[in-house]
Amino acid sequence: QICNQHNAEAPNLEQAFHSMAQTEPNLDHDVSWFLLPSYWAKTVVAFLSFLCFANSYDGDFVFDDSEAIINNKDLRAETPLGDLWHHDFWGSKLSSNTSHKSYRPLTVLTFRINYLFAGGFHPVGFHVINIILHCTISVLMVDVFSILLGGLQFSNKGRRLNLAPKTSLLAALLFAVHPVHTECVAGIVGRADLLCALFFLLSFLGYCKAFRESKNSEGHNFSIFWVLVSVSLGAIAMLCKEQGITVLGLNAVFDALVINKLNVLELIQKLLHKDKSLESAGLLKKGLLFRITLLMSGGASILYIRWRIMGTGPPAFTEVDNPASFADSLFVRAINYNYYYSLNAWLLLCPWWLCFDWSMGCIPLIKSVSDWRIIALAALWFCLIGLICQALCSEDSHKRRILTLGLGFLIIPFLPASNLFFRVGFVIAERVIYLPSIGYCVLFTYGFSLLSKQAKKKKILAVAVLGILLINVMRCALRSSQWRSEEQLFRSALSVCPLNAKVHYNVGKNLADKGNQSAAIKYYREAVRLNPKYVHAMNNLGNILKERNELQEAEELLSLAVQIQPDFAAAWMNLGIVQNSLRRFEEAEQSYWTAIKHRKKYPDCYYNLGRLYADLNRHIDALNAWRNATVLKPEHSLAWNNMIILLDNTGNLAQAEAVGREALELIPNDHSLMFSLANVLGKSQKYKESEALFLKAIKANPNAASYHGNLAVLYHRWGNLDLAKKHYEVSLKLDPVAPGTKENYNLLRRKLEQLQKKGG
Repeated sequence: QICNQHNAEAPNLEQAFHSMAQTEPNLDHDVSWFLLPSYWAKTVVAFLSFLCFANSYDGDFVFDDSEAIINNKDLRAETPLGDLWHHDFWGSKLSSNTSHKSYRPLTVLTFRINYLFAGGFHPVGFHVINIILHCTISVLMVDVFSILLGGLQFSNKGRRLNLAPKTSLLAALLFAVHPVHTECVAGIVGRADLLCALFFLLSFLGYCKAFRESKNSEGHNFSIFWVLVSVSLGAIAMLCKEQGITVLGLNAVFDALVINKLNVLELIQKLLHKDKSLESAGLLKKGLLFRITLLMSGGASILYIRWRIMGTGPPAFTEVDNPASFADSLFVRAINYNYYYSLNAWLLLCPWWLCFDWSMGCIPLIKSVSDWRIIALAALWFCLIGLICQALCSEDSHKRRILTLGLGFLIIPFLPASNLFFRVGFVIAERVIYLPSIGYCVLFTYGFSLLSKQAKKKKILAVAVLGILLINVMRCALRSSQWRSEEQLFRSALSVCPLNAKVHYNVGKNLADKGNQSAAIKYYREAVRLNPKYVHAMNNLGNILKERNELQEAEELLSLAVQIQPDFAAAWMNLGIVQNSLRRFEEAEQSYWTAIKHRKKYPDCYYNLGRLYADLNRHIDALNAWRNATVLKPEHSLAWNNMIILLDNTGNLAQAEAVGREALELIPNDHSLMFSLANVLGKSQKYKESEALFLKAIKANPNAASYHGNLAVLYHRWGNLDLAKKHYEVSLKLDPVAPGTKENYNLLRRKLEQLQKKGG
């Protein structure tokens, strides 16, 4: 009957819903919206979700992608797979005090597979997987919303019925095209949120399958197997991102409200009146306590294992990451946390002002009740309290269920990011509201159905919602295009968060990487002005000033940086370089050793220390420092080169040759090493081998005047005067003022003239 009608084509669906109306109100009844068969509904959702983010497929690695992917050694084949289970998301050991403690081994594993199949760091494959994941999740949302909005009903054949096809389609479309999801989809590190959401939803749908055997979801019979599958999928979700564990709490809420039709208000009243008839309240019937015990024990076991793997306490964040959490006053902390919640809610309601980072002064602290922003906080709680009251006190069980599930999906997945249980390392992060947006879509759709019920012109309301969807699609396309490159991403944030020092820092860094130092200085200075303790901005600004020979200001900035953060190894090294340039060698040496003290494995610092020792003619110390650099980083070409040149200049040709051959075995395609070794071999009269290396170096870098000039010297010594003349001329053409080349060329010409005279 009902089930037979529902399994028929779309025109018969309405009859089925009218039959159901006798038992429970149907959301779709008064909604003017598209009624599509399940397959077509999912196709439309998949197409629109793809359309929103398709233009991000060929974007670059941006922002956090550099640390999580490019600089993450866990992606490379030489790193044992077992290391993924002991490292954090960024490739650091979890046991380290400096670890971020974000344990997401399955997400890192997918990055590693991407890297393997792409044959390197090619972002297209990474982006394509993210887009596919979002499309898959959006399609799954049709089923999830049909349960949240229409309830859980099965046919006689055990097939789940979609009792709200119109509203579930609308909610899925709202989810698929929400602009706040752009960071998760267009930013590759957002894969953690996508994978977490995928297994989160599979866990929820798996839990629903546990009741397939009980025809009308009375719940007397249920499958323990599917409950355990749901717990396992929740564990997998947590191994993709931490908030995945919250699905177990949502499953418990769903079980109580939908399967057991528990009236929370009635239960509270019975508890307050010490009524022992809790059986009638639905708490003990249908195996609810047993299933919740399974969920809770599974969740507790997962959290315990996670804590054991983490090894130490929570990560240490700084004040700039989350200033409210460092406030001395409990009142200031509480009021700012709630203000952050209201901003997250606003991003769901009006996702127009989006930013890659909301820290570092982007949102100034509220320190007084006279701050006008208190209004936002009050508005949030006014709405929440109103919804909670309706969810608890409404006589309409259908309304209670939808509102409670909507609030549950809105709030429970957000709890790990709420600062309530532990300090988090951000103020607002758009990626963490990927899952909570499910709750928003439920509440929005339910509100739309209520308005449709009251509205006389339902089509106008439907057109308005279509307009919202269209605007969101365009906003998604615009925002995902901004995520295609760091320059566009960072500049887009200037108008949203002009007080954010990190935004100015990143714009400056991007400009510096492109060689535009003058513009970079401007943004670095602004970053330091906005945050006078921003040591990374000071370090980068000091570096540029050092390269422009503005050594005095560079030293002041770097000295201030290490004063603020005494363990900032990079700033100590750069300070040493500046002091070396100012010929304050003892201070420079001390700065280098301080940097190495704070970062034991620091090859670049050993390299610079070697240069200092070479300037002081402490040749043995220089060679030892460079050797340390190559041990720590075998591909450190500059350190190898300096060792070869120093040994060559001091007459240790045999040792120089040995070092050169060792270096070329490790870095066989480095033309500068070929050139240095060729010089040594030429002096050792190994002309043939020297010639071969010179020619190979020239093939790799044909426009290097010194390569042609030194090959000409080799031919000159060897007696091959015509080839010597040819390469002298090429060298002078490339660099007319090359030191020594013109004199050697003139000597050769005189010698050739003398030979011609003798021959004549």
